[in-house]
Amino acid sequence: MRLFSKLADIWRHEELRNKIWVTLGLILVYRIGSFIVIPGVNGDVLAEQMNALGSGGGLGDILSLFTGGAFTRASIFALGIMPYISASIIVQLMSIAVPAVQKLQAEGESGRKKITQGTRFLTIAISLVQAPGYLASTVVSVPGAVVNPSTFWWFSAVMIIVSSTLVIMWLGERITDKGVGNGISLLIMIGIIATFPQALIQEFVHPDSTIYFFLVEIAFFLIVIGASVALVQGIRKVPVQMAKLQQADNMIPSGSGARSFIPLKVNSSGVMPIIFAQAIMFVPLYMTQSESLQGNAFLQSLSDFNGVGYNVLFFFMIVAFTYFYTAITVNPNQMADDLKRQNSFVPGIKPGRATAEFLDDVLSKITLPGAIFLGFIAILPAIVFNLGLTHSQSFSIFFGGTSLLIMVGVILDTLQQIESYLLSRHYDGLMKSGKMRSRSQSPVGGLGG
Repeated sequence: MRLFSKLADIWRHEELRNKIWVTLGLILVYRIGSFIVIPGVNGDVLAEQMNALGSGGGLGDILSLFTGGAFTRASIFALGIMPYISASIIVQLMSIAVPAVQKLQAEGESGRKKITQGTRFLTIAISLVQAPGYLASTVVSVPGAVVNPSTFWWFSAVMIIVSSTLVIMWLGERITDKGVGNGISLLIMIGIIATFPQALIQEFVHPDSTIYFFLVEIAFFLIVIGASVALVQGIRKVPVQMAKLQQADNMIPSGSGARSFIPLKVNSSGVMPIIFAQAIMFVPLYMTQSESLQGNAFLQSLSDFNGVGYNVLFFFMIVAFTYFYTAITVNPNQMADDLKRQNSFVPGIKPGRATAEFLDDVLSKITLPGAIFLGFIAILPAIVFNLGLTHSQSFSIFFGGTSLLIMVGVILDTLQQIESYLLSRHYDGLMKSGKMRSRSQSPVGGLGG
């Protein structure tokens, strides 16, 4: 009953209700677009060919998963949001290696606008490269899928795909600005959830599956979900003490100062390391489409979703990106400066540089197990499928892995925004126990990372 009461609070709040409607409306546009086939393509012939091939466990299946099936349907949204993700990765890497980009970041809002504009142009360039490759490898290669693959058709199809990719990027930005949650992450999550019911049914009706085996699978699936939530929610509380409090004209001694804590997340980078690593793992798939590299055994192994080479590289890339993204999003020096300005300190640690070094050391120690666990969850689908713990390839993709972590992370982030929105207007949180554990905020503002 308490949950329904909180949902009623959300519904009664006009501004939040409007934001939710805007979010749902833009998501609906995205889903409708994923079913619109590129003009000149025979969708029935393409669907028959895809069904005959089945699930090969390659990166093409992951691309289809992230786009809600648009990739295999030759939809105008076939590339999904991945070109924008790839562009964002390149820009973030440039922010470390290129001084000009670092200077733009230091300029504040005006610099961020220029970086955002550059990311958009880079998205166009990436889409112009990926669109012809997608058409050649997935659409034109299927006999009878294209009615008349003329030069005009090629030009128009590429322009439609590129323009549609920009529409998806615009939808994501509109959701972020006018709706609830991170728009880009929400669109990826919606594409993943769209294929989940079908995967669940395929696993249930599989000839080798029994009702008892299926129930055990679901139980283990729920355990993996719980572990993923624990990973996303886990924090390390660093105690903080106010040096002194002032009440009226009296100063309270430092020993009576208020105590609080800085909540450092075990996984401060969220789902971004997985998205970054997954986007880079698409590169071998595209490289194997060229005639000169089509028979390369090494690249083929990196395109096999269940292969050892793919999963080992994927694991280490996630660990590396976790450290990388944590380093650029959590700044111990800034946290130490904020503590010093607010006349606060970590007990037993000198303010300033010593505090920054202490926070950096704590962050490094908790990031290592978080990164390893994140990488393990990401490759878990290949493990359970190769061990025969699942019968359907499409269901094993949800058994942990990228899809589950993205869904858990995005849903929790969206709930956090909704709860914070309600709390800022004197409403209770969505959860029965009040604030969600990882959202405990220190009075020392902005130090949680």
